[in-house]
Amino acid sequence: MRVTICDIPIDALTMAETLGKIDQAITRNERIHHVVVNAAKMVNAQHDVALKASIVDCDIINADGQSIVWASRILNQPLPERVAGINLMEQLVELAFMKGYKIFFLGAREEIVKKVVTVYTQKYSSDIIAGYRNGYFGRDEDSVVAKQVADSGAHILFVAISSPRKEIFLNEYKDIIRTPFIMGVGGSFDVVAGFVKRAPIWMQEWGLEWFYRVIQEPRRMWKRYLVGNTKFILLILKEKFRKS
Repeated sequence: MRVTICDIPIDALTMAETLGKIDQAITRNERIHHVVVNAAKMVNAQHDVALKASIVDCDIINADGQSIVWASRILNQPLPERVAGINLMEQLVELAFMKGYKIFFLGAREEIVKKVVTVYTQKYSSDIIAGYRNGYFGRDEDSVVAKQVADSGAHILFVAISSPRKEIFLNEYKDIIRTPFIMGVGGSFDVVAGFVKRAPIWMQEWGLEWFYRVIQEPRRMWKRYLVGNTKFILLILKEKFRKS
């Protein structure tokens, strides 16, 4: 079942249900293009046609931000829970170890993606690593990178490149990549590698991860979240009044 918020469809799935669908697809060698949406992505998709298309074309669309779950309740289309991208990624890495799947890690700076591979190799096994590459490549190299992923034999691809670049890249090249499960993971590599701290659990549950980011990087983040969150609230209020 899907709900629609601000003209963006979102799957009403729990974390367990999402993992089940992904595992089933990999087992059957079927392909799933996955995306998570938060307030900022919802706002940007209202005017970025390519970003919106890359979201709508996905097979699974999860609510990454707690604000999306709250918005769904305000609009009387309640989602069961938040399925945070980084939490899903961590559980999929564990699943890969249990099931013998291989993962390709694409994105971030070279030292960061190398550290991610090291962390997961030490925690699980090098057997889960299909390959890795940093995220610093131009649009003219996109097809080459897509072919590199395809040739790796990966079952899972995580892409840690900024939005909307990663969404558009995956949507344009998924037929070349042909990996059973592909997913953009934003800044998750930075967290796993220890370069960025994630908000405490209580802040995550109260939808205050954005505030924690502002505290860590006030000059870079305050305007982005102030403007983005305000626009998102206005979007939800507008939709609420339109439907009432």
